[in-house]
Amino acid sequence: MSRTPPPTTDTDKIAILVTFGTEETALVCARTLVAERLVACAQLDAPIRSIYRWQGTICDEREVRLVLKTRRDRFEVVRGRILQLHPYACPQIVALNIEAGHRPYLDWIDESLDASD
Repeated sequence: MSRTPPPTTDTDKIAILVTFGTEETALVCARTLVAERLVACAQLDAPIRSIYRWQGTICDEREVRLVLKTRRDRFEVVRGRILQLHPYACPQIVALNIEAGHRPYLDWIDESLDASD
């Protein structure tokens, strides 16, 4: 009987959430970050609805959410690159710790970031 390995806990992996006004700008950012091996994976959720206060006005907008998987030690470089690519004056860039996960998937993140193919 084959056993599934237990989840890896206390990982160095993070998920970064970023929102964009259009799918096109989200795709440019996603493809760039994956191509540059700054993130292993980028997933787009669209549309999402964001309600927020900006410069004294309550806004209700359709946006695209990008979810990026990488390692914690790459956050500052990823953040800097997003700022270069993002059209917003103050983009959402937040990192969430991945506390546990499927070991083969977490290993794949490392392989995707470190491979030189």
